[in-house]
Amino acid sequence: MKILDISVPIRTNMPVWPGDPEIALELTSSLDAGDPYNLSHLSCGVHTGTHVDAPLHFIAGGGSVDQMPLEVLVGPAQVVHLLDVDAVTPYDLEQANLPPGTCRLLLRTRNSELWRRGVSAFTTDFVALTQDAAAWIVARGIQLIGMDYLSVQRYSDAAPLTHRILLKAGVVIVEGLDLGKVPAGTFNLVCLPLPLVGAEGAPARAILLEQA
Repeated sequence: MKILDISVPIRTNMPVWPGDPEIALELTSSLDAGDPYNLSHLSCGVHTGTHVDAPLHFIAGGGSVDQMPLEVLVGPAQVVHLLDVDAVTPYDLEQANLPPGTCRLLLRTRNSELWRRGVSAFTTDFVALTQDAAAWIVARGIQLIGMDYLSVQRYSDAAPLTHRILLKAGVVIVEGLDLGKVPAGTFNLVCLPLPLVGAEGAPARAILLEQA
């Protein structure tokens, strides 16, 4: 069984959404300094790196990340390449010819090149869904959508309507994936967010398992 890790490593000086807390990962106790053990301290926002958005992120009274059904976060997923688009539209999704019954969709765009290059600065012209594309996903019964940058919604969109369309319909949003080494096709997805009680999102470790 081949495992493809599609998580972004969490490190200092990695891109975060403007206004979100910067990542601080520091050693507070060190064997080299004579301490009895090594101990690190991590400080970051819950939407750091590869992470899952819960309905509470944009829906008042919505469910928190610890309440999300793991069944949606584990199972067959379709990886689609949209490498030449600046925004994902319904037309692009129609042209992808998804297999019937697709319920988990991961989109590899030019965003994944940013992770490969180790770009530390936040990039505003990343590829994301249009509102119409979000509505298309809901109408097709897709239960999980994954994007390869820090938001499923374009930076230029003033209101968070794309998020709200998806979250209100119960679609799980996974953001910050690195799909740069993943071919198009069907895989088994395992994406497990930290069960942060009452939080609107959480970092996650996401992997793909190649189907036999």
